[in-house]
Amino acid sequence: MSNSVIVINDEKFETEVLKAEQPVLAYFWASWCGPCKLIAPSIDWVAANYSDLKVVKMEIDPNPNTVKQYKVEGVPALRLFKNGEVVLSHEGAITKQTLLGLLEGHL
Repeated sequence: MSNSVIVINDEKFETEVLKAEQPVLAYFWASWCGPCKLIAPSIDWVAANYSDLKVVKMEIDPNPNTVKQYKVEGVPALRLFKNGEVVLSHEGAITKQTLLGLLEGHL
């Protein structure tokens, strides 16, 4: 069974990300962000193909608390969480291959 990307907000962040049993890839994006549209298919692919990884996405504008807490300064931004801690942080558009390479080192 493949997973899909879960859309979350500030209120759901603690439950969906910090208290998750498995590693969580958080994808921060904005509707006005061109590069976000470029990496969205890669994010979807990771969600569908990594059964041991939870993938969530959060739009930055309506969710300032989490954005501030995790120092998201540009979008697209990625944060990989394990046991509630950030183990990987990346900002800016990346290719699918680069994304997979980043994840391989942590999963």
